[in-house]
Amino acid sequence: MSHSPAPLNDYLAEKRAAVLARDAAIERGTAQPAALKARVSAEGRSGVRRIRIRDHQVISDSPPDFAGYNLGPSSPELQLGVLGSCVTHIFLIQAASRQVPLTSLEVEVSGVIDPRGGKPGHEQTPIWPHDIAYTVHIDSPASRADIDALFEAVERTCPILNLLRNPQQVRASVALTNSGAAAPLPAAQPSAAAEAVPA
Repeated sequence: MSHSPAPLNDYLAEKRAAVLARDAAIERGTAQPAALKARVSAEGRSGVRRIRIRDHQVISDSPPDFAGYNLGPSSPELQLGVLGSCVTHIFLIQAASRQVPLTSLEVEVSGVIDPRGGKPGHEQTPIWPHDIAYTVHIDSPASRADIDALFEAVERTCPILNLLRNPQQVRASVALTNSGAAAPLPAAQPSAAAEAVPA
């Protein structure tokens, strides 16, 4: 595990101030739900997926054996990274809230994706990432009891971890734009001669 040159404790003091301010907003009744949004487009020449979230961009790509250019992590890999990021963040939040000192923190996430999933002979193999596991490496002078309590709090409150363990229904729709279609011809208008013919 790599260790950052500066311990996390200075940052945890900042995080604790933010946690206390957020808790105070919740108690006052001024905290509101946050709307989340992401847009993803496929690049024309490479098929690379460009993920836009707020003012940020992330590139997702496939490895060469799946017609990718290996310009970024695949979607299943990003999912593991998102889980690891969320677990790490909630460890920081809970450590700040509980005043558990941390010298360093690193989360390793692993999983399996099987391209044979759902194909003949592999009907029972999941098509989604599975066998997901994470290990947290913590350098801390805190007691084992404090670390165990910290871990339990993270398991209970991590949003992405609990989303994966308790999936919800996802609404979906398709908005079709056929920009390559020929413009429709105007409707035929009756000629003056035809209008003059009695019924």
